[in-house]
Amino acid sequence: MTVSFQKYIDKLKEYWSGRSKKQKMIIIGSILLLVILISLTTFFATRTKMVPLYKDLSLSEVGTIKASLDEKGVKYEISGSQILVPEKDADNLLVDLAAEGLPKSGGIDYSFFSQNAGIGMTDNEFNVMKLDAMQTELANLIKGIDGIEDANVMITLPPQGIFVSDTKEEASAAIVLKTKAGYQFEEKQIKGLYHLVSKSVPSLPTDNIVIYNQNFEYFDLKNSENSSGETFATQNQIKKEIERDVQRQVQSMLGTLMGQDKVVVSVTADVDFTQENREENLVTPVDEENMEGIKISAQKITETFSGEGAAAGGVPQGEDPADTLGGTYQQGANGNGDYERIEETINNEVNKIRKEIVESPYKIRDLGIQVMVEPPDPEDATSLPQERVDDISKILSTIVRTTIDKDAAGAELTDEAIQDKIVVSVQPFNGKPQFSSEQKFTLPWWAYVVGGILLLVIGLGIFLFIRSRKKREEEEEMEEIMDNGPQLTIPDVNDEQETESSLRRKQLEKMAKDKPEDFAKLLRTWISED
Repeated sequence: MTVSFQKYIDKLKEYWSGRSKKQKMIIIGSILLLVILISLTTFFATRTKMVPLYKDLSLSEVGTIKASLDEKGVKYEISGSQILVPEKDADNLLVDLAAEGLPKSGGIDYSFFSQNAGIGMTDNEFNVMKLDAMQTELANLIKGIDGIEDANVMITLPPQGIFVSDTKEEASAAIVLKTKAGYQFEEKQIKGLYHLVSKSVPSLPTDNIVIYNQNFEYFDLKNSENSSGETFATQNQIKKEIERDVQRQVQSMLGTLMGQDKVVVSVTADVDFTQENREENLVTPVDEENMEGIKISAQKITETFSGEGAAAGGVPQGEDPADTLGGTYQQGANGNGDYERIEETINNEVNKIRKEIVESPYKIRDLGIQVMVEPPDPEDATSLPQERVDDISKILSTIVRTTIDKDAAGAELTDEAIQDKIVVSVQPFNGKPQFSSEQKFTLPWWAYVVGGILLLVIGLGIFLFIRSRKKREEEEEMEEIMDNGPQLTIPDVNDEQETESSLRRKQLEKMAKDKPEDFAKLLRTWISED
């Protein structure tokens, strides 16, 4: 391991020593530039940008929001009456705090119009830009709520009065939401949405806010403080909840069948709020067939008498003989007689039932469902087959039959009566709300510049590395060829040029000197051949 590492170190030293001064400066500068770019990119990527969450808060509000942020573990900074939070968490924190009813004072910070305000801008232009920024920022905040894909906000601000004594008018807001299919909003989310809108716009009470989605489903705010003592408001709220629940059920089911943007459902209900409390004390026999109870005791008394008795005499107590009929009092005569009396007593045990009955606080007496369906081809109403319309009518008939209270309805629910409560209309929709296309996230221009420079430096480094490696391989190949290749003999220019005959002569001379016997044999062979 050490030998291999030392080998690489030696090669690196050799490569560095083989570079010119200019090449060394380029390599050092490229490395320094790469380190600087990586450091700047890391710094800007990891830097936490703090933006104002709320402004113009009271000290008590600052403390309340600070405690809530501490519970959530969110990093924040307090600057006077402002609270600064990381930019990536600002939208979610606005929605969460609004659901908690915070803040009770202050307003949301909008900085768009302040950054684009010019010196020559008129008050009307400034107000229009401010209103547009307010609507845009409020729509962006609403998109951060779970279940909402897009939002369109329209705010109407009252004109400012000239005199102090002028009555201050209230603002109003209408919001159209694009919600996810089948998503059910909780009451906490709806309350937070109303509170967010109310606190975002000056002089905007919750009663002046209207919110509904692309399927024309209204999101109403339940205000228990105003409706707790009002019977009519409570009953009206219950009626709306019943209609809303049935409407959502039908909308979800038919939306799955036809498409969420192909169905519009409206539901009307007639609710009976008559409530009855009664108590029943019932006595029933144990044996209902024979109408008898269980015998727990019995008593029978029989009396008989026979004989002669004396005649009755005297004056009855409390009567005057002069008042008797005929003026005289007649005494009884003598007589005989028989007497018999039979008395039978039986004690039976029976069922004693005591019921305290509280009737339902409301009953649905009648229900009407109106459905509008757009055909698959809006231009051709016949593209939706009649069988599909009949299936929708059967589904609605089942819902109506199971929802209406049989006792409250009075008359029997026949098929004809149920069909009168259902309307299915097939026609194209011309009033669908239009939503702008989703905005794609774009990087700032400086990110592209830094990325381009970084890619250029990396490409230059790769090019230099490949070039040096290729050159090193060529040098190693040359060294290997020099070490292992055949030895080339280069003749001296001063030596005399030898021919074939001279070489043979020298060889014969050398052979005659070193091996005379062989040389003699060679001569005898040549002579014999001749």
